Amino acid sequence: MAASTTTTDVFQPGKYETVLKTVGTSSSDLANPPPKPLLIGAPAEAAEEFPVMVLLHGFVMVNSFYSQLIQHVSSHGFIVVAPQLYTCSGCDSTDEINATAATTNWLSQGLAAVLPPQVRANLAKLALAGHSRGGKDAFALALGKSSTPLALPFSALLGIDPVDGIGSCCCNVQTKPAVLTYVAQSFDLKMPVMVIGSGLGEDKKYGVFPACAPKGLNHAEFFEECRPPAWHFVAKDYGHMDMLDDDTPGWQGAVSYCTCKNGSSREPMRRFVGGAAVAFLRAYLEGDNRDLMALKDTPDIAPVQITVEIRL
Repeated sequence: MAASTTTTDVFQPGKYETVLKTVGTSSSDLANPPPKPLLIGAPAEAAEEFPVMVLLHGFVMVNSFYSQLIQHVSSHGFIVVAPQLYTCSGCDSTDEINATAATTNWLSQGLAAVLPPQVRANLAKLALAGHSRGGKDAFALALGKSSTPLALPFSALLGIDPVDGIGSCCCNVQTKPAVLTYVAQSFDLKMPVMVIGSGLGEDKKYGVFPACAPKGLNHAEFFEECRPPAWHFVAKDYGHMDMLDDDTPGWQGAVSYCTCKNGSSREPMRRFVGGAAVAFLRAYLEGDNRDLMALKDTPDIAPVQITVEIRL
């Protein structure tokens, strides 16, 4: 990897104009439609080949709520594929883990047909990311907890405030399939991992609602169980939903604002998550670790106050 040098460009929009495209499961113009509805962000016109990141939404969230985050990452030269895994769901996430595997397998067959002209996907450089329950699902798939075999291997894993269950007034409960083992460095992932946590995720909204990312089920335990190389960033003054779009309509959008403790605004946290993701992807998919090492060496270049923990 390249040597470290301080830079902040990952926290600003990148050099590529981007396009967002929705793709349905019954698109009449596609010979091979995807198994789940997709929101795809990509550079708009560049005649280049780009790495790909699959992004999984949080519990009962909508993939379009991640539009600004997706565009930030795409503007730096990445294709982001965000499936809508479900609208409503119970506590067991097995079906969505299998659906993520099926969506991943579809990429080699159908992604090229829905990208802008001249834009090409490099599926040899494939990353998996997920937020909240989607983070749990991402780890579960990477750990082989899918009954649908993966046809494409992932090269990097990113958990955005992952949560392996639900909190209540008296206890926390892991949901099926359980991912956390509570054994240090027990995850045999065979790939680099970044875990991003929210400092306010453990706090109850109004002191009443259960914490959205309760202690013992959240980012800290996920990082504890990762083997090297693993990166852990925690945004001290921001909440579990603060990387979403500013405007999140509908009842799911109300949930994103009303049930979790939030920071002062979403824009700084969203910019941090997007920039940290770009730095991580550049390091482990493209062999350029300058931005990631700069964030380690000089954490105050981030747009939010963070703590950094690394296992290399």
